[in-house]
Amino acid sequence: MGKQTYDCIIVGCGPAGLGAALYTARDRFKTLVLEKFYPGGQIINTDRIENYPGLENISGPDLVEALLSQVKQFGAEIKTSSEVSSVKKLDDGTLQVTCDEDSYIGRVVILAPGSSYRKLGVPGEEEFRSAGAGVSYCGTCDAPFFKDKKVVAVGGGNVAVEDTLHIARFASEVTLVHRRDRFRATQVLVEELMDKVGEADSNLKLKLETVVTAIQGTGRVESAKLKNVKTGVEEEIACDGVFIFIGMVPNTDFLKGFVELTDKGFIKCDTSYLRTAVPGVFVVGDCRIGAAMQLATAVGDGVLAAVMMKQYFRDTAWWDEQVSDALLPGGR
Repeated sequence: MGKQTYDCIIVGCGPAGLGAALYTARDRFKTLVLEKFYPGGQIINTDRIENYPGLENISGPDLVEALLSQVKQFGAEIKTSSEVSSVKKLDDGTLQVTCDEDSYIGRVVILAPGSSYRKLGVPGEEEFRSAGAGVSYCGTCDAPFFKDKKVVAVGGGNVAVEDTLHIARFASEVTLVHRRDRFRATQVLVEELMDKVGEADSNLKLKLETVVTAIQGTGRVESAKLKNVKTGVEEEIACDGVFIFIGMVPNTDFLKGFVELTDKGFIKCDTSYLRTAVPGVFVVGDCRIGAAMQLATAVGDGVLAAVMMKQYFRDTAWWDEQVSDALLPGGR
C-alpha cells in the first residue's frame, strides 16, 4: 500500500506555518505540519506582544498556544521533532518531504522554516535573551518597553540604523555600537542618523570601531562591556537593554539545489503570490525575500499561500502566469 498523500505539507510551525495551517485545515484540506523542534519559532521567546492586531498584550507562548489549539481544532496533523532534510519533486508532480528515515507526500508544500537572529556570541546574550530581561533583536517589536531607559544598539546595516532611530523615540539614551568606522546602511539612512546625532539635545550617541564583549547584570541587563577594536581600550556603560541588529540567518540549508536562494540564503519567490520556481511550492515568513520580519506579516503570508494553493489546485497552469496589473517601481 502506498504512502498517503497530503493536500498540503507545511515545513515549519512558527506563526507563518500556523497561519497557513489554519486556513488549509479549515478548508478541509488534509494538512501536515512538520517542525524540527517545538511549535512557535522565534516568537516563543517573546515576553510581551503589543503590536499584533486585536490583541492588546499577550506573551509569545500564549499566542502560540492559542494558534496551535485553533489549528488542531480543524484537524491539522502536527509532528514535532521532525527536522526536514530534503524536499523533491516526484515524476507524478507530487512533492516528497523527507525527515530522517520518514518521508511524506504532498500535493503542495508551503515552506515556513523561518530565520534565526545572528548572535553576537558574547557572555550574557543568552542569559538575558528577552525584552523582559533586556536583550532584544527587534526594535520595532520591543522599543516601547524601553521608554525613558538607556539602551545599547549593535550593528551598522539598514535595519540597525532604522531600528536605532525608532528606539530613540522611546529611550532616554541610545548608544549605537558598530565595529567599523562607517556604516553599511544606505546613504539616506546614514544622513538621517547623523542629523539626529548632531542635534543639540540628541539622545543618540555613536561608538564606532567598537564591539560589545559582554552583557552584564543580575536578573536583567544592567551594563555592557565595550572594546575599541583599534586601540584595545575597554569600557563599561550602564544600560537597561541591548538591541542586536547584525542580521538574520534563514533556516534554508536543506533547500539548496531545490528552490532558488539568494547569496544570503533567503528563498526567491514571486512576492505577490509567494510562488517559488518549483510548481506547488510556496514560501512564507521570514525565510523569503522581501519579508517584513514581523509577526503579523508572517501570519499574513501563511494565509495568502493557503488561499493561492486553492488557485493552483483549480488550475496548475496558473503557476506560470505572470502577475497581472503589477506596478513596477516608479509607476512603470
